[in-house]
Amino acid sequence: MTSGKNNSLVDVEGLMVGHYTDIGAACGVSVAICPEGATAGFDVSGSAPGTRETDLLAPINLVEKVQAIVLTGGSVYGLSAADGVVRWLSKNGCGFPLEAGNVAPIVPAAALFDLGRGEIYIPPIEACWGTKACENAGVNAFLPGCVGAGTGALSGGIKGGLGTASEVLSSGLTVAAMVAVNSLGTVIDPATGKPWEIRMEVGGEFGEQGKRSVIMPVPPKAEASRNTTIGIVATDAVLTKAQAQKVAQMAHDGMARAIRPSHTMFDGDTIFCMATNKKDLPDTPGFFAAPKAMALIEVGRAAADCMTRAIIRAVLEANTLRNMIAFRDLAQR
Repeated sequence: MTSGKNNSLVDVEGLMVGHYTDIGAACGVSVAICPEGATAGFDVSGSAPGTRETDLLAPINLVEKVQAIVLTGGSVYGLSAADGVVRWLSKNGCGFPLEAGNVAPIVPAAALFDLGRGEIYIPPIEACWGTKACENAGVNAFLPGCVGAGTGALSGGIKGGLGTASEVLSSGLTVAAMVAVNSLGTVIDPATGKPWEIRMEVGGEFGEQGKRSVIMPVPPKAEASRNTTIGIVATDAVLTKAQAQKVAQMAHDGMARAIRPSHTMFDGDTIFCMATNKKDLPDTPGFFAAPKAMALIEVGRAAADCMTRAIIRAVLEANTLRNMIAFRDLAQR
């Protein structure tokens, strides 16, 4: 496998990514913006999701494209950050066209639970956090770890975070993932002290932390609705809404490999897919083959692998925050 230039979601042509981080509040917002509009789908495999504007992504519904997707901390309070993203996009003329030159920006969102991890129990998250994330958006690489939606994340009893990864396929298509890891399950195999899927590393992306074997703390007691891993997979391929939904569904396989257990009753695990429609999927030859089916399978496979790698990077790159100890600060075996 070969990663993109930045090994990041920004490697997908047409996307910008921005974050707003409040270390004191142990909370933040991440946004992926496609000013031209991206075909989108989603899949929820956890049992405690917190989402906004997801019904319209169903293939049977009218709206074909979204202008942004928001990943946020703050649980139910954090969904308000999407309002700021809507206002920013509207000001910049990005959205579903309306009368008299107006637009309605389409901004699905998902939230994770990080309440009680900062200076006050409920972080002061509001619409302006989403606006600031948009103002910070660009096409440059960003460092994973304690940033944006992953700022207050906790994963299997150690510090979670925000991770990203990309892959360039032999067809020339690019696939990438960005994920905020806040899971009940663990990314680290307690028997080895290393990530379950350490073998998935591409180009030394896990760095020195990927070479360590640590002693894991006692796993936390499961508590209702205190978790949730949320992410975005993206590609520059031309996809329909149904195909985007399938890619989002396949990407959950990467989450399940990287986090054990995942998709629990206490996790609202949600993945969005964004397709910027820059390159056609290759056609599939053969009497029984559906057009472009094999190409779509390869995009879904890459989305799952990028999701796995992004999750590992999120945990390995995180820093200790308040009483949440990071992998890098755990004792060596």
